[in-house]
Amino acid sequence: MIFVSFLSSFSKPLTMALSNSSWRLLQPSFFLMGIPGLEESQHWIAMPLSVLYLFAVMGNVTIIFIVWTDPSLHQPMYLFLAMLSGIDLVLASSTAPKTLAVLLVHAHEIGYTVCLTQMFFIHAFSSMESGVLVAMALDRYVAICHPLHHSTILHPGIIGRIGMAVLVRGLLLLLPFPILLRRLIFCQATVIGHAYCEHMAVVKLACSETTVNRVYGLVVALLVVGLDVVAIGISYAFILQTVLKVPGGEARLKAFSTCGSHICVILIFYVPGMFSFLTHRFGHHVPHHVHVLLATLYLLVPPALNPLVYGVKTQQIRQRVLRVFSLKGWI
Repeated sequence: MIFVSFLSSFSKPLTMALSNSSWRLLQPSFFLMGIPGLEESQHWIAMPLSVLYLFAVMGNVTIIFIVWTDPSLHQPMYLFLAMLSGIDLVLASSTAPKTLAVLLVHAHEIGYTVCLTQMFFIHAFSSMESGVLVAMALDRYVAICHPLHHSTILHPGIIGRIGMAVLVRGLLLLLPFPILLRRLIFCQATVIGHAYCEHMAVVKLACSETTVNRVYGLVVALLVVGLDVVAIGISYAFILQTVLKVPGGEARLKAFSTCGSHICVILIFYVPGMFSFLTHRFGHHVPHHVHVLLATLYLLVPPALNPLVYGVKTQQIRQRVLRVFSLKGWI
């Protein structure tokens, strides 16, 4: 009896230890390395990233405030710009705080649920930004190709539906990412060679079958980026066709200038994004620290530059910003 009691008392903590061990295998804490290969200079790299994040927050909050408070800017172009600023604000804030904590104070550990949540927000809001860029291309197409019907085609009800469609698409398409990841077992080192929780970087750590995760990630990327880029390309093909028919070089220049800021934003968003996507899957010869650094900049540079691009290129936004700051006595 004493022996049985001894075994019983010994097996209970052993069972609990095994249970806790299995739980850690299924739901581990991850360790973000930051920028592998540049550990000695990560605190210097954090300084420009901090500046970019500061610009992103200040610029996008300013755009949202100006559009929200000025009734004369409640037009399709500016409403879509406010949507873009809101998405950029969430996108930058989902990435920068943890990334800066990793680079500056070596807060490398990130919880399993927190990691999946960060991943979902990053990819979902990237999809939403792509959708808003398509909506802005549609606005430019209607404004240039059908100027007399612009207000009737893109009335506030339609703009609200477009915004809701962009939001729902981003949520529904990316919701399976964390759900599918919860199926995986992480029984090896859970060190992520990245500055934030990126989908493929986490998938590569699993020791269980990841084919479904990889295929679904590729399908979503092709659906979102592929269809959106095609839609933007078709819109600008019609715009170019219409502009070339306009008599007079000054009129053509004015028509092109209305699209200039949008084209800059498109290039800032898609070019680094496509590089990051292709490098993860096919760029085995690209140095890993280069890929991580560019992937981090991809999530901070567009949110920081978009308000500046629209502030400089769009006269109405520029005038409202100057008026706001002059009223506050800052300039």
